[in-house]
Amino acid sequence: MISIRAEHLGLTYRLRQKLTLAPRDNRVPTGGHIDGGRRARFVTALDDVNFSLEAGDRLGLVGTNGAGKTTLLKVLYGIYEPTKGHAVIEGRVDALFNINLGFRREATGRRNIMLRGLINGWSQAEIEKRMDEIIEFSELGDFIDIPFKAYSQGMAARLAFSVATSLEPEILLMDEWIGAGDPNFQDKAKKRMNELAEKAGIIVLASHNHALLKRTCNKILELEKGRVKAFQPAEEWFGRKAEKEVS
Repeated sequence: MISIRAEHLGLTYRLRQKLTLAPRDNRVPTGGHIDGGRRARFVTALDDVNFSLEAGDRLGLVGTNGAGKTTLLKVLYGIYEPTKGHAVIEGRVDALFNINLGFRREATGRRNIMLRGLINGWSQAEIEKRMDEIIEFSELGDFIDIPFKAYSQGMAARLAFSVATSLEPEILLMDEWIGAGDPNFQDKAKKRMNELAEKAGIIVLASHNHALLKRTCNKILELEKGRVKAFQPAEEWFGRKAEKEVS
């Protein structure tokens, strides 16, 4: 059964910054310790985050910049390991954080499809079977055989989305909706995302576009300074938000 379960997730990491003292000031500042002329500070990016998702759920992550949305996505994808708690994930996961992630600038679009597929753990047979469909969906045509570095942002976005969704990931993590591409491709991308969810998949989408989230998601997780401020059905969250705006 496809599912995500986050239990008391926490992530604290250490920052280092140069320490500047006045010429006659030999005091050690509070809030850290001195190590080789640098001051160590600990930052809590996620703090006791709990939620669960099942097949068919489309979760919208909301919150101000720095609330922890992208960090949470990267923990779910395995880029960051939580320092507290854990996430139990059942299902094949793919993610769209950076449209250039896993792509080599000097390689052609076709070669990058192969490389991205291998990074994702796909077999050679799976990649070759999907190659033509990926190229067709991306609408790149003959541009598929020119170096990736020559692609516009819209072309790169179309290729990234086409590859990431071609093997129908059971769980798709996205940091903001793909904003590049013409309206026709946007409609295709929206249709494919809806199809993924309808096929018992899970989508987690972090975005500041509340209109998009209202159309796309059935649940909302609101983060504030790394903590869960709200986790509820999207209809309830948007209803509560509308009431506050009216009052």
